[in-house]
Amino acid sequence: MNNKKRRILRFYYRSKKRWSKSYAIFILIILTVGLSGWSLFADTDAIETGPYKFIYPANFGNRISVPDDNPTTKQGVYLGRTLFYEKKLSATNTISCASCHKQERAFTDDKAFSKGIDNVPTSRNAMSLTNLLWTRKFFWDGRSASLEEQAVFPLTNLHEMGQSLDNSAQKLRNTPQYPALFKLVYGDDAITGDRIIKAIAQFERTLISCNSRYDQYLKNTYQPTERELKGMALFMTGPDPEKGIRGANCVHCHGGTKNYMEFFHNNGLDSIPADAGIESITGLSSDRGRFKAPTLRNIALTAPYMHDGRFETLEQVVDHYSEHIKQSPSLSTFLIGESNERGGTSLKLRPEEKKELIAFLNMLTDSTFITDKRFSDPNKLTTNCKLTTK
Repeated sequence: MNNKKRRILRFYYRSKKRWSKSYAIFILIILTVGLSGWSLFADTDAIETGPYKFIYPANFGNRISVPDDNPTTKQGVYLGRTLFYEKKLSATNTISCASCHKQERAFTDDKAFSKGIDNVPTSRNAMSLTNLLWTRKFFWDGRSASLEEQAVFPLTNLHEMGQSLDNSAQKLRNTPQYPALFKLVYGDDAITGDRIIKAIAQFERTLISCNSRYDQYLKNTYQPTERELKGMALFMTGPDPEKGIRGANCVHCHGGTKNYMEFFHNNGLDSIPADAGIESITGLSSDRGRFKAPTLRNIALTAPYMHDGRFETLEQVVDHYSEHIKQSPSLSTFLIGESNERGGTSLKLRPEEKKELIAFLNMLTDSTFITDKRFSDPNKLTTNCKLTTK
């Protein structure tokens, strides 16, 4: 008998003298669980079932992307949410999807490059998992055409979660909670890699952010400050010095009410891009250094910025577009020769204009999104959970 068990038994017998036997047994169970590990799993009878209804503003549009073979259900979303926070899906049982996509950071990391099970940094910055219901191209290079396809990469990549889907499925089969959850979602308790990624995709489609001050402004329930209004005007306007019009020229990449347009651009980070971007997918030299323009929703929370996380602050990002665009053969055309000065070669925003623009970008923060319990770890203790040993 090891020392830990001896200590537990001594505590038990001492407790027995002072309290009732049943209470001492309860203490023994709690201590044993604390040493051997514990998990919380939902009572399937308490989980809502039925079709899941997406709720979002009409101005977001209905061009949503939900595959016919993976309809979104309440129970499917619950399973996907549980799996999103499940560390058993990694080879070392130490990393989950949420390790690199933290809710308080609008489902991004706070590092330039995340580290996986082998502590090796990823090659690109973790993107925000926001408003994916409308997305059709995933990753910085757009290599995946669906959330289901996208989920396979981090789960199986040797430098990320590093585990085959078959191994992940086997681990989940050996748990007390997952067979019942999979049966609730799919009609039987078979656990497969395909079902794992479909459930995760269902949950990720529910990560809708639509309650920022900007959204409230669009609904006429928030009156922006003067600085925010000026920043909004700069954001929406292209410069035309001949007409005396000043602008920050942002809408080419980040226009629309979702502040996201599924385009790929070379935004002048390097004269000779070290990362080929979508050129590695298309093989076209004109695509060298082109990356997907990310959503600006919750942008104040998602530093560091760019595909390589090179900028730590929004001020640095604005400075880049204002003064430091690098010329290259594949530079996106709308960045060439755009200036607020006659004959200028760079945007040249004034110091106060930069502050105004950042004030508007801060309007895009949705505090309810980052605190919404529907998106949080369901393995935390709740009134609908039971305690079990692993």
